Amino acid sequence: MRLISICPSNTELCVFLGIENQLIAVDDFSDWPASIMNLPRLGPDLSIDMDLTESLKPDLVLASLSVPGMEKNIEELQKRNIPHVILNPQSLADISEDLLKIGRLLGIERTAAERIRVYQSLINSIKEISKTITERPSLYWEWWPKPIFTPGKINWLTEISRLAGAENVFQDVELASVQTSEADVAERNPDVICLAWVGVPLKKVQPGIVKKRPGWENLKAVKNNHILVLEEPLYCRPSPRLLNGLINLAKTLHPEAYRDIHSDGLWL
Repeated sequence: MRLISICPSNTELCVFLGIENQLIAVDDFSDWPASIMNLPRLGPDLSIDMDLTESLKPDLVLASLSVPGMEKNIEELQKRNIPHVILNPQSLADISEDLLKIGRLLGIERTAAERIRVYQSLINSIKEISKTITERPSLYWEWWPKPIFTPGKINWLTEISRLAGAENVFQDVELASVQTSEADVAERNPDVICLAWVGVPLKKVQPGIVKKRPGWENLKAVKNNHILVLEEPLYCRPSPRLLNGLINLAKTLHPEAYRDIHSDGLWL
């Protein structure tokens, strides 16, 4: 089939299923793996060039609602009658469902089921270790610095925090994404700050900004210099690569407990 992905996480789902050779174009932000870097680009994921998308005559477009603003892509796909599927996972289990959905649409259900088995097996192994962790640090995740956005309860990072032997300090908020304030974060006083600014390269993330916020010098995370600058693609894209980020985080927080966990076999 002639596939188009207009979201980085969807591109990574295709790679996980071993069907990246069926991709004929992707959005500008799809940057992994190297094998897809020479594909035609359709623009940023919030402003896809639909004229070009339509001209490529795809059999299926893998669309997304994972970022606010993507609705207009869906509207255009519907208006132009371009075949598409909409993915919007909020949990690790939702990612499994999306893999199976793609497998069914492409007639590769058996392959999808096997890849899901590998994915779920690794999650189960991590889960068993997580159950043994008694001292669980509180994590404050920051997706964007101004205004401040952080994941709430209905998001995979709350699940990943728990699996990594920690707790998301905003897990009590019944939202996927929370616009919060400096005062609210200060009141919650996290043990660790995790910076994963969406779309910002690792080298451009500035932990110094966090340290200068009013009252934040008294946060446990700042006092103890427990500020992690994390690779945004491994934490902010709902694809199986989240497990690579999870393992990295778990080994940072609890190196002894998770030392024997590896992602070998996760990727084709």
